[in-house]
Amino acid sequence: MDVLWRSTGFAADVLEVFDRSLTDKELVSQSKTLCKDYIISRLNQNGFGWSKADLNFSSNASVCEVSVVLLCLGDELECIQPSLYRNVAQQLNISVAMENMVSDAFYGVATEIFSTGITWGKVVAMYAVAGALAVDCVKQGHVNNVHVIVDSLGQFVRKYLVHWLKRRGGWMEITKCVVRKDFIPENHWVSSVIDSLKYFLTSIYVYIMKES
Repeated sequence: MDVLWRSTGFAADVLEVFDRSLTDKELVSQSKTLCKDYIISRLNQNGFGWSKADLNFSSNASVCEVSVVLLCLGDELECIQPSLYRNVAQQLNISVAMENMVSDAFYGVATEIFSTGITWGKVVAMYAVAGALAVDCVKQGHVNNVHVIVDSLGQFVRKYLVHWLKRRGGWMEITKCVVRKDFIPENHWVSSVIDSLKYFLTSIYVYIMKES
């Protein structure tokens, strides 16, 4: 009887864990929230003075810590090769005046970045591309296309990254990429960053070749 009780208790604990697991919709929603936060950070760095109200979203406690880490890793990535994440639209040879061109370009680059597998470094690279592309859109007066970028990232996550995120228990695993005390990137992050840069450079080349 005691064994049965323990087994039942164990089963209840397992079910409770599964009940707490995030749905595809929740993971996509979190990914888009992180994208908005990332974009706002990059727009502010470029002197545009955007706030969360401009992208119509409020802070989400469940992704607040993740957002801080994602931005920290994004800073590290962009510092290693700053020119790579500036004037992305020009590098891709696209016009940010057209919604479908912005969406297709982001989707195409993201697809190439992850063409050989998924790592946190590549995930951060995708967000860096989204942030840089959003800055280009705002600089050229096409503010509405910022929402196009966020939606495109959400669609990409839904199609390609949701199951990978689920296997890692969600977005919180990215916080292991930094030393929590002062958000210094872990050593293994450097190799992941270099890997991401390599694939981003390749993805730009491949995208331009496809469009030419």
